[in-house]
Amino acid sequence: MRNADVWRVATFNIWNRQGEWLRRLPLIRAGLAALDADVIGLQEVLAMGGAPSQAHEIADGLGWNVYQAPAWEIGGGLTFGNAILSPHRLLDTARLALPTPPELETRAAVFARVDAPHGPMPVFVTHLTVQPHLCHVRRAQVVALADHVARLAPIGAPPPVVMGDFNAVPDSDEMRFLRGLTSLEGRSVYFADAWAVAGTGGGATYDRRNPYALRSREPSNRIDYIFVRGPDAHLRGEPVSARLALDEPSDGIWPSDHFAVVAEVLAAPRGMGDSA
Repeated sequence: MRNADVWRVATFNIWNRQGEWLRRLPLIRAGLAALDADVIGLQEVLAMGGAPSQAHEIADGLGWNVYQAPAWEIGGGLTFGNAILSPHRLLDTARLALPTPPELETRAAVFARVDAPHGPMPVFVTHLTVQPHLCHVRRAQVVALADHVARLAPIGAPPPVVMGDFNAVPDSDEMRFLRGLTSLEGRSVYFADAWAVAGTGGGATYDRRNPYALRSREPSNRIDYIFVRGPDAHLRGEPVSARLALDEPSDGIWPSDHFAVVAEVLAAPRGMGDSA
């Protein structure tokens, strides 16, 4: 039975419309619905003009609220961005720009306060620059992201959840900064990495056993994350579980080239003597 005192959160890169989208879509819809999550962050979401975005296609008929915003204006009305899905109301939604050199596709985060039990839960969903050699770009992006979190989810409020496809491995400067293991630009922060705290095994989310990922010939790595700033003074924000999802094919079709990450985070205030 699900613990009513936790938030269940998930992140998933849907791989835009590549591969066999019309065969992948029902797998994504069923897989995400089965998670029974309070909030889901999506990346690589395409939208065209006034037509429903891919996030709206996924949520159609499932009773979820959707906030989708572009990160990159591809052209001709087509955009590429991030989305937040939730069965709860989404409040104070915003698109948050991240620094990107002019020669690269622009990157951003989306934000919402999810009106969940023990909330409202501040949620940030992002997708950082992809090229492996552009660590310096991702470093600037995580510093800007941390600034957005500090402004919109100050310490003392419910702990923020920060998730997405960071295109960086756990021991990179970008991820070490978010985990409080190194400083950037003279600043330091701390977020708990849900997988490092509560997951088991390597947790590769871009895995060569998935033929969609194998096509890039990159090594298997953990590049999708759920972070939470906690535990706080009320012991909210402690990750208590983390696992992969949407990580198996159906009739030879994989839901995406990435796997989803799902975490449960303690959300109810506790005293020092209370058990989880």
